[in-house]
Amino acid sequence: MTASTPLSQDELKTLVGQAALQYVVPGELVGVGTGSTVNKFIEALASIKDSIRGAVSSSEASTVRLKALGIPVLDANQVRSLSVYIDGADEIDGRGYMVKGGGAALTREKIVAALAHNFVCIADESKRVDVLGAFPLPVEVIPMAAAHIARRFELLGGQATLRLKDGRPLVTDNGQHILDVRGLRITDPLALESEVNQWPGVVTVGVFAHHKASVCLLGTRQGVKTLTY
Repeated sequence: MTASTPLSQDELKTLVGQAALQYVVPGELVGVGTGSTVNKFIEALASIKDSIRGAVSSSEASTVRLKALGIPVLDANQVRSLSVYIDGADEIDGRGYMVKGGGAALTREKIVAALAHNFVCIADESKRVDVLGAFPLPVEVIPMAAAHIARRFELLGGQATLRLKDGRPLVTDNGQHILDVRGLRITDPLALESEVNQWPGVVTVGVFAHHKASVCLLGTRQGVKTLTY
C-alpha cells in the first residue's frame, strides 16, 4: 500500500481502537462498549491486559471477546465507579451527543457509561454529523408497550418499526425488544432523551445526551483526530 492509498474503514477503526489505549488508567478497571470499532479496542487492550484490573462490559458479545483474550470481566454491580468508558457510536454531533444502539446493547451501554467519569467515543468520520437523527434511533422497550410507544413517536414525526432478526423480533441481552425510529431530526438531544425516558414501557432510549462523550477519537483520512467537549 502506498502512502497515498486511503485507509479503509476497518483500518480507521483499528487506529482509533489503538489510540484509545492512552485513556486506560493503569491499575484500574476500564468500561468496554460494544460493536465493530470496540472489537478493535478490545484487541488492542489485550496488549496491556497485565496493567489493568479488568473490564466492565456492556454486552454478552464483548464479555466473550474480553474473556477469550484473558481479560477479567467484572459485573457492574461489583463496581462503584470507573475512570473511563470506551465505546463507539452510530452518530455523534459537535457537542458530543450521540445516537447509540445499532448493536442492540444500548441499555447496558448507558449503565456502564453512568458509572464512568469520562466517556471516550471511538468512531470513524462517517459517524460525525451536524444533527442527530439520520441513523434510526434505537429504543429498547418492554414488548407489551411497543405499539403504544410507536404511536407516541408518530406524534413527534417519527416512524417506529420493530427490529427483527431471522424474521422474528430481536431479543436483547435483557430480554426486551427494540424499536428503530426513522424520520427524526434531533436538534435538542437532552430534551428528547428526558421526554422519552418518561414514557411507560421504555427501557432505554438510544440518545446519549445526559451521558455524552467527553472525548471523541475520530478516524479520518488524515489519521486520528481528537475532539473534546
